[in-house]
Amino acid sequence: MDPILYQAAAGMNASTRWQEIIADNLSAGQIPGFKKQDVAFSAVQAGFMVRAAGTSPSAAQRFTMPLAGTVTNFSAGELRPTGVATDLAVEGPGFFEVQMPDGSSSYTRDGEFRVNAKGQLTTKQGLPVMGRSGPIQLNVNDTAPMSVSATGEVSQGSQLKGRLKVAVFSDPSALTPTGTGLFIAGDPSIEPVTTAKPTVRQGVLEGGNASPLTEMGDLLTAMRLYEANQKVIQMEDDRVGRLISDVGNPAPGS
Repeated sequence: MDPILYQAAAGMNASTRWQEIIADNLSAGQIPGFKKQDVAFSAVQAGFMVRAAGTSPSAAQRFTMPLAGTVTNFSAGELRPTGVATDLAVEGPGFFEVQMPDGSSSYTRDGEFRVNAKGQLTTKQGLPVMGRSGPIQLNVNDTAPMSVSATGEVSQGSQLKGRLKVAVFSDPSALTPTGTGLFIAGDPSIEPVTTAKPTVRQGVLEGGNASPLTEMGDLLTAMRLYEANQKVIQMEDDRVGRLISDVGNPAPGS
């Protein structure tokens, strides 16, 4: 096994994965509250290079293979006023809690909500937005506008309809993205910080945190890394080819 070929091929695979992540970030960058994925490069021990005959075992050289993983970047996006009463944003850390069809909880920064035919405040996917005492329920027969205070209290006219349940996690990286702007706490031991007091903004949406300029710069870097590893494979293939040719066709008199 030629470690150079394997390492260069693994580097090409990691660069390809990086380009895929960038493409996903660019395509979803306009979704409110979108949190981009960052690439995380690491190396895993792959084995030992064969040592020369007669040398000590310590002469064997360990080699590694580069891998590309992903981590969610939870930095805040830009807050954009919309003037729509059901558009909400969390200023600072925190997530709106929504109820999944099976009754479990998920979390989102996408506050582009709406009121369904039953008067419930829901996400774009139709999932109920949770309050401290259950889903936020409005009166469909009441024409009074909905208002939301900085502390998350939802009112319709003069009537208080509930208080938004906004979860703040000490380590949001422990949350698992589902691909629809929602995050779930895969580990039951992950609990929100109860002492946190996030600020809710009404008539405002948080933009995605993926910068097209930064992503395009990263895309060029990923392409150059791919090309560099591709060149390494070509050079190593040429070297091995010359070695085989020289050994198979020794010079006269040798």
